[in-house]
Amino acid sequence: MKSLNKKRLAYLSLFLSLLFIEIIIALFVRDRFIRPYGGDIIVTVLICAFLRVFFPEGIRLLPIYVCIFAFAVEIGQYFDFVSLMGLADNKFFAILLGSTFSFADLICYATGCIVFGLGEYSIGSIKRKNDR
Repeated sequence: MKSLNKKRLAYLSLFLSLLFIEIIIALFVRDRFIRPYGGDIIVTVLICAFLRVFFPEGIRLLPIYVCIFAFAVEIGQYFDFVSLMGLADNKFFAILLGSTFSFADLICYATGCIVFGLGEYSIGSIKRKNDR
């Protein structure tokens, strides 16, 4: 149980750190690389870390599920899902769900999920090696 709480704390720390970085990017970065691409890579890692706070073990394919979710949101932007749902006038949902489709975003989301998955795999491999 103690190990599980340590994992949750580690994922919570990662989540809060990435959330802080995302807020800084949103408020202060106005470039053509970090804001549009870096933020999209980070957001999927952020979502994975947030979910791991509640499910530190047991969902082995979590990065894949998060990637599918991110792809679904992006494809929803292609079909103007916000307008179809009648939420275009609601600024919160318009920002949350987005309004413009970008193939590059799909690549960024996949990259973030791969980074998270590889990170978890690497940490697990190191831990297994040290436990021997």
